[in-house]
This record gives sequence, C-alpha cells and structure tokens, in this order.
Amino acid sequence: MNRFLRLFRFGNGIMGILGVMIGAFIAVGFAIGDHVQDIIISCGVVLAFMAGGNSLNDYIDREIDKTAHPERPLPKGEIEPRTALIIGVSGLAIASLLSVAMMSVIATLTVVTAAVLMVSYELFFKQRGFVGNVIIGVLTGMIFLFGGAVVGNVEGNFIIAAMAALVSIGREIAKDIQDMDSDEGRKTLPIMIGAKKAAVIAAVFFILGPVLSVWPLIDQSFGWLYCIVFAADAIFIYSAFIIFRKADVSQRMAKIAMLIALIAFVLGVIRWT
Repeated sequence: MNRFLRLFRFGNGIMGILGVMIGAFIAVGFAIGDHVQDIIISCGVVLAFMAGGNSLNDYIDREIDKTAHPERPLPKGEIEPRTALIIGVSGLAIASLLSVAMMSVIATLTVVTAAVLMVSYELFFKQRGFVGNVIIGVLTGMIFLFGGAVVGNVEGNFIIAAMAALVSIGREIAKDIQDMDSDEGRKTLPIMIGAKKAAVIAAVFFILGPVLSVWPLIDQSFGWLYCIVFAADAIFIYSAFIIFRKADVSQRMAKIAMLIALIAFVLGVIRWT
C-alpha cells in the first residue's frame, strides 16, 4: 500500500465515513436523501480529519513506533517527520474549514471541537492515562453526533454517541493493558494502577454501554428489530469478564460488539421509517 495511505490509515478513514453516514441515517432515516450534498462534504471532512489526526499521531510517536510499530512509514524512513507534521496540521485545518461549507453551525462546532481534542490528546493527554482514554472515547462518540449534525438532527444521536463513547473507553483501557510491555515510560492507566484494577474500570465501561442500550426500547424510538442490540450487549458483557484474563481477546470482541450494535441501530430506524 502507498506510504501516505498507510500514514493516513486509509481504512480508518473509510470506517469514519461509514460512521457518519450511519449517524445521519439514524438521525433522519430515509430522508437522508435530502442531504446528499452535505453528506458528500462530510465524507471529505472525515477523510481530512483522519489523515490529519493519524499523521500527527505518527509524528508525535515517531520514536516510540521504532519499537511498537516499526512497519509504519516514519520508523521505516519512508516519510520525513516534518512532512508528517505538516500533513497532520493541514488535515485538521482543512477538515475544520471544509465543515463550514455545510452551512451548519453545530456541524462546524463539532468538527472544530474534535480537532482541538485531537491536538490536545496528542500533545498533552496521551501520556495521562485515563484522561487520554476518555478523550478517544469522546471522539468516537462525536462521529455519530457529527452525522446527526450534518442532517440537522443531532439530538437523535445522543444515545448511540454515549454508548460508543463508553464502550470505546473500555476498549482503549483494554488495549493499554495489552500493550503494557511496549508502553514502558508512559503513564497509561494499567501502568499507573496495575492491570487488575485497570481491568475493573474497563469492565465497568463495557457494562455501562449495554445498560444505556435499553433506553431506545423504553422510549419506543426504535422498532423491534433493534433487539439485535442484545447480542452486542452479551458480547460486551463477555468482554468485561474476559478482560481479566485476556485483554487482547476482550478488545477484539468489543470491536465486534460495536459493529453489531451499529447494525441494530440501523435496523431499528428502518422499522419505523
């Protein structure tokens, strides 16, 4: 794969676009067809943001990645650090400016806020353990808020955004437990308080997501097909238990559960559209 596509983590960009489109569909259903222009612009925003964020990440972590991710373009010498820095700053700036074209103040504020959080994370909070995990979780949830903002109905996406944020925090902690050996010198949560205590905190977040998932059924905003979310809930709960023995399996299973939960939200909307 092209060195710049690897720097941008192009696959993550595609997943981000899917997240925004799913968020938009959850917000307005099949009326999403009335917002084609804004959806197209939002795809450009996401790609620019992901490219910028990942490039900035690789620039900041260029020394750590010589050991942790030697296959990446900077450790391999395929891209100069200064080039990655310029792309990182430019990508986030372009995403923020491009969001203005959607003529939605909320969408623009969401992107700008996300850009500030991303830069703050890379410069200050990545080494702060739990705070960094929370920021990544919030950024994950904001993908769905942005999707709602693009089509003018951000309120309809608060539940899925909150669910995504909660379980993402748990998954980030699980990844830190998994990477304890290569994270020596960093102040990740498991290094600061120990793997077992960190696993307890991660398990709490994995369980909070399923608890919150019941709300759309209580307020009857989704149809019965949304009940597929219980399969995701079961996997999240399994992830909460298995993290004490196999953090790597826990975070992988949580990723699968997140995908199933997205499908459940989409099907829930289709039932009532």
